[in-house]
Amino acid sequence: MKIVIIDYGAGNIKSIQFAIKRLGFEAILSKDKEDISTADKVIFPGVGEASSALKMLQNSQLDSLIPTLKQPVLGICLGMQLMCHHTEEGDTDGLNIFEVKVKRFSNHLKVPHMGWNTIDNLKSRLFDAVNANEYQYFVHSFYAELSSDTIATTGYGINYSAALMKDNFFGVQFHPEKSGKVGEQILKNFIEL
Repeated sequence: MKIVIIDYGAGNIKSIQFAIKRLGFEAILSKDKEDISTADKVIFPGVGEASSALKMLQNSQLDSLIPTLKQPVLGICLGMQLMCHHTEEGDTDGLNIFEVKVKRFSNHLKVPHMGWNTIDNLKSRLFDAVNANEYQYFVHSFYAELSSDTIATTGYGINYSAALMKDNFFGVQFHPEKSGKVGEQILKNFIEL
């Protein structure tokens, strides 16, 4: 199986690669369009600021490639947010895979929201063998609104999307690669889709 982690300069990619290796699989890091197009599974990570991350995607023309992929694609953290319609971070238009707006947490909440939070309302094979109210590790200042694409929820001041799904595209706001056994189960479920 060919698993590709998109390496576009805005990712926490090594920890994802190590988590996949612990599951008994190999993942390659690449920004090559051919590698990504021919992968069985694609992971789209992201850490950092949305507008600069989008510019890096545009520079390598991956912004036009990613929405056309037909294999399972998993966006993690900023990767998921960039798959949305628009984010308030840098007033940035995303890849429009999910018809969802990404908003900044209100000023009365401490940001970034950092630490362990439970996920609930699990509605996808991505969460096979995962119980509601399991803890996942979050680090973010912006959140995806609830929508018809929401497949898991969490709360920090308000309820929002912990995970999204549309067709072959999945996104998680949390970091499964840093979330222990439960996070590894979610990565395993994605690889086995």
